[in-house]
Amino acid sequence: MRRAGLGDGAAAGSYGYTNSGYSVYEEENDRLTESLRTKVSAIKSLSIEIGTEVKNQNKMLSEMENDFDSTGGLLGATMGRLRTLSRGSQTKLLCYMMLFSLFVFFVIYWIIKLRSHVKQPSGMCQALLEGETRSSL
Repeated sequence: MRRAGLGDGAAAGSYGYTNSGYSVYEEENDRLTESLRTKVSAIKSLSIEIGTEVKNQNKMLSEMENDFDSTGGLLGATMGRLRTLSRGSQTKLLCYMMLFSLFVFFVIYWIIKLRSHVKQPSGMCQALLEGETRSSL
């Protein structure tokens, strides 16, 4: 049986392959192996970086969980004190707190109302103001 590209005079130990055909396949195999090795090392470094990032994110989440737990405890204690204050005989203090809250609310409302009533300069005044600033530059 003859294969394409092979002569009848092949050496006895070459099993029907010429040396040049074998070396072409060997070089292609080496090139593909090196390409695969490069890709595997890139994937390995990427997976190591991902693992490091996951560890850092888990550490950050753990710290946030601890912070939220301590904040929840602080808020729970504050709410407990407010309940005690509202149940106790300190109604006078509670009334003062409510009056103060209303006072602050009206002050904020008054400030917002004053800001909304402040008018912008009219078109002519604004043009004059812009002209003065341009000429002074």
